[in-house]
Amino acid sequence: MALGKLQKVLISDSLDPCCREILEAGGLRVREKPGLSKDELLREIRDCDGLIVRSATKVTAEVLEAAERLRVVGRAGTGVDNVDVEAATRKGVLVMNTPTGNSLSAAELTCGMILSLARQIPQAAASMKEGKWDRKKFMGMELNGKTLGVLGLGRIGREVATRMQAFGMKTIGYDPIISPEVSATFGVEQLPLEQIWPRCDFITVHTPLLPSTTGLLNDSTFAKCRRGVQVVNCARGGIVDEGALLRALRSGQCGGAALDVFTQEPPKDRDLVNHPNVISCPHLGASTREAQSRCGKEIAKQIVDMATGKGLAGTVNGQALSKAFAPQTKPWITLGTALGTLLRNVGKRAQGNVQVCTLGPALREAGSYLVPAVAAGMLAGGLQEELTLVNALLLAQEAGLKVTATHSDEVPEPEGSEGWLEVSLQGTPHRVVGTVQGSTPLLRDINGAIFKQPAPLVGPVLIYCAKASEGSTLPTLAGLLAKARVQLQSYHSSSTVAGEQWSVVGLSGPVADPSELQRRVTEFFELLF
Repeated sequence: MALGKLQKVLISDSLDPCCREILEAGGLRVREKPGLSKDELLREIRDCDGLIVRSATKVTAEVLEAAERLRVVGRAGTGVDNVDVEAATRKGVLVMNTPTGNSLSAAELTCGMILSLARQIPQAAASMKEGKWDRKKFMGMELNGKTLGVLGLGRIGREVATRMQAFGMKTIGYDPIISPEVSATFGVEQLPLEQIWPRCDFITVHTPLLPSTTGLLNDSTFAKCRRGVQVVNCARGGIVDEGALLRALRSGQCGGAALDVFTQEPPKDRDLVNHPNVISCPHLGASTREAQSRCGKEIAKQIVDMATGKGLAGTVNGQALSKAFAPQTKPWITLGTALGTLLRNVGKRAQGNVQVCTLGPALREAGSYLVPAVAAGMLAGGLQEELTLVNALLLAQEAGLKVTATHSDEVPEPEGSEGWLEVSLQGTPHRVVGTVQGSTPLLRDINGAIFKQPAPLVGPVLIYCAKASEGSTLPTLAGLLAKARVQLQSYHSSSTVAGEQWSVVGLSGPVADPSELQRRVTEFFELLF
């Protein structure tokens, strides 16, 4: 379940020198090789545990497959569209970014673009360099009193909004995640998109590139806009349909556009770039000394913190792991995995619907990491892929296993208990219950058979069920262990249910031939926790 120890990190794009310095100071070996070809990257990545990129390196499924030891991909920047996140998740590779590193630089560039559109600054500067003095040609507009539509109200969108309010602009916006109450605190009135289009003098986009945002501004939406609307895209190429934008510019429906990003970079079709009312830059949103230093520093610190077990930040596909690094949660994750493994053996299948129930106030937020832990335990031993909290739920879904969570603050035995974890296979009588004492995961219940003294789920363990009428299995067990030269570390037996009793035996090592004991019991599992 661990992500593994990080030792060697490849930096495949140009980054501030502080990135390498921080990684090496954290005890990691660093290989810095920007500008690699695809074949060179496939060779270099084979023995690396970590990969750090900006936007140039394309981390495809092929690259991830070639990276036999890879545990983490760090994107020094915000967007991760150059990383195949789904393929990384499937392989159990964590993807992290630095969402705050270039926010100010991108916001400031956007504000500069809005000012440049309003006063045609780049065109006027180019005209001067040609020896002209054409004051009448470059008649601009004031921003004061104009309406700016901000689509996407995350870090960058809100920074743009607050800065442009200083110019007297009215800011309206849309974001499916940020609530209207929150956006009102930084001066943005949220409206449905259909009400935004006709109200705006300027529109700026600050969303990720998703299927739902691709072509957000298109022929249909441009037709609903105020004639002469000005458009800014410093987010991701493709959010503004480039063909529709060119048609709107030619018809006058769009009065001007400022673009820092393109669907294809660099753009081969130059019609949009060469249009007189278009201001364009070669993807400079994060190209400031401060942003590059900040992004390099942040991603290096995040990877060092991960390598040293200090913590996890900036996760894109492993939110469950962010809490998994806390010392108090690690034994619960171990318990969740152990109970999942035990339930799979008791229920004799790793398919169907599994219910994870957390009991106790201390576990109120624990479902986020215990659900993937249980899923990993259910699937352990049945898949070729390495299981981690990153890929467990995806692989569980593909294997026909659905794991859901519920919570109750009530604990059956509140005194001396941090909480209980109950895992059941729906539609069957199979259920296992456990808890944690200190840092030790404990088993309390199998199918209603209760252990008065909870049994530790640590190391090699024999778990078996025998008929109470058969008499004690201890003599047989003692003989078996003596023959195998294995020491008995602990022994716990449950209450009797339906004439049967469960036993959990902690051992110093595995038993090579347990057949003698197996003949006397109805259920038998030898597990390693």
